[in-house]
Amino acid sequence: MDVQGRSLTPRRLPLGTRPYALLAPGTAWLLLFFVVPMVYLAKMALSQGLFPLFRFDWAWSNFTDSVSAYRTQLVRSLEYAGIATAVALAISYPLAYWIAFRGGRWKNLLLLLVIAPFFVTYLIRTLAWETILSDGGLVVSILRDIHVLGPDGRLLATSAAVIAGITYNFLPFMVLPLYVSLEQIDPRLVEAAGDLYANRVVSFARVTLPLSLPGVFAGVLLTFIPAVGDFINAQLLGTPKQYMIGNVVQSQFLSLRNYPTAAALSFVLMGAILVLVLVFARALGTDRLTAGAAP
Repeated sequence: MDVQGRSLTPRRLPLGTRPYALLAPGTAWLLLFFVVPMVYLAKMALSQGLFPLFRFDWAWSNFTDSVSAYRTQLVRSLEYAGIATAVALAISYPLAYWIAFRGGRWKNLLLLLVIAPFFVTYLIRTLAWETILSDGGLVVSILRDIHVLGPDGRLLATSAAVIAGITYNFLPFMVLPLYVSLEQIDPRLVEAAGDLYANRVVSFARVTLPLSLPGVFAGVLLTFIPAVGDFINAQLLGTPKQYMIGNVVQSQFLSLRNYPTAAALSFVLMGAILVLVLVFARALGTDRLTAGAAP
């Protein structure tokens, strides 16, 4: 009580409003940094003209025109990202499995080694790959010596180099969700499968893999979505023949100043990613994902 007899106990929010109060900061953040930019981008996609003379006139043709003009780069982006995601999954699952079940007291060190490349900027990591895959580099020399590449064969400025760069740069995004999902699996479930006369292959297929699907789903999304929009790897490790849709958007925004086309391409890319994510989630099965994620 204060000198005037008023209670100093802080007033509590009504029980029904507490969830909304907790959601308010996150909602405000999303409105300010996601919804508002998206509305501005949508308005720009329906405009005409070059910077700074834009005219909003519901130009829906921007979407069809941009897809017709840059269909090759759009398909190439989905193709490169899909291959890189598949390769990252093939590399990351055994690695995450080994760390989770065989890492022992070295788990933290192994995870540190996985994320260690993130201590170096994205651009530097890609430039390092440019050096590694250069025509005079050790990798190309070895591949020429074992006749995988011809005397004039090269890795740099090829689709393989771009996909390798994408895979390397986004590999930790695949490893970490897989590790978390695998590490949470109760070893007694695998032992129970063995007690029921299941061999290791059957135990993995019937127990480990289904329970790790939430990690697979998260890892694929975290790898595929940024890989589709990537443009650094294609620019540094490839040529204009390997340019992806991100390179086109960058050029339209920064060089040609054709903001409406760039905005339309951005929405087309987001729509394509959303459709693929929904198809992938349905293929895995939402009920299996939620069941595997449940404690």
